[in-house]
Amino acid sequence: MHLWRPVMALFVAMALPAWPAVAEEPVAASPGEPAGIEPEFVRPLVPIARGRNDSNPVWSPSGDMVALERSRGDNKEIAIVRANGDIVQTIRQQSPAAPGQSRFFFPEVVEETSYNSGISWSPEGKRFVFMSNGGEGNYDLYLREPDSRITRITTHKEKDGHANWSPARDQIAFISGRSGKGDVYLLDLATKATTRLTHGEWPYLYPQWSPDGKRLAVIRGINENHDIYILEPGHVPPVPPKPVSTWRYDDLRPVWSPDGKRLAFYTNYNPADDPKTWAIVVVAADGSDPTEGEGLAARVVATDVIPDIERGPAWMPDNRRIVYVRNERQAFNPIYIADVDSHTSTLVRTGTKMNHDVTCSVSGVIAFRAQVDQWDQVYLAKLKGPTP
Repeated sequence: MHLWRPVMALFVAMALPAWPAVAEEPVAASPGEPAGIEPEFVRPLVPIARGRNDSNPVWSPSGDMVALERSRGDNKEIAIVRANGDIVQTIRQQSPAAPGQSRFFFPEVVEETSYNSGISWSPEGKRFVFMSNGGEGNYDLYLREPDSRITRITTHKEKDGHANWSPARDQIAFISGRSGKGDVYLLDLATKATTRLTHGEWPYLYPQWSPDGKRLAVIRGINENHDIYILEPGHVPPVPPKPVSTWRYDDLRPVWSPDGKRLAFYTNYNPADDPKTWAIVVVAADGSDPTEGEGLAARVVATDVIPDIERGPAWMPDNRRIVYVRNERQAFNPIYIADVDSHTSTLVRTGTKMNHDVTCSVSGVIAFRAQVDQWDQVYLAKLKGPTP
């Protein structure tokens, strides 16, 4: 089942070479450089170290912790870190051997690879769900409990992933290949019941709950033509998926604004018709905006964007700004903030290089990945002044 192949192909196409070491303090503007925002601080989340790559930081709902993915060789573990840099827990899930059987491997010759990713926090911030192969190759969903225990919550032979925890209840939307392609399923943690939400000829990717927990934004499509749709899982009688985009361009990774009134997503629409050039579109979440043509094109709020396919555009808590990475190789892919209403963008002078994986906490602190001596590190940046 090739659920993730189209998105992974995009990652390969966007692979970039390593660049020199990153500065640990904001760099002052040089003559001729664009003006920008000087952050109050920019610092590594944890001390910089070689031999590992940290990526995909995910803030807890209260903004006091970050869960991130940490790669060491072929293994990918999850580290839970307080905002002050203290490590809370490291998760490298390894499923136990079946009763009466022993594990078969030769150290340093045939090793079991543990791959853990796709973190989504519960509303109270004491638990999260993630995807893991348990060191044995079959991808399922696992639950990190408040006491740090890890529980396996799906056991199907097909791949389960792209989990997103409802902000309103103990329900998890996820993608599974158990239908023969990618469909959206709903897992109720209390009853353990799993319900299939989508039925159709096109695969789905990356369900994202609305802030009130009543709707799901999803990607639907194949190859280089994905569109954005809205699902209403609790609607009686059931309603078909509602399209947000229907044009021939590739639209990826919708994210709701914190107040639930707007959706932001990536698109490779551009006047030059270059499929490798990406932008951010913002539309009304009620589906009242045009789904194609000049009407949708007019909703572009930022251009020359490097898309973060694993997370989508990073809304700030004020519902009117989005933090993103601009595709400017000579400037080492700097971080910008787009004003959704004015369609203008401003440089954030972080002094970091090869930025990616941008996300914002509930208080407006920005977490992101940057490159230092060819190793990926997670940084935090805080803008000056109160966050609206």
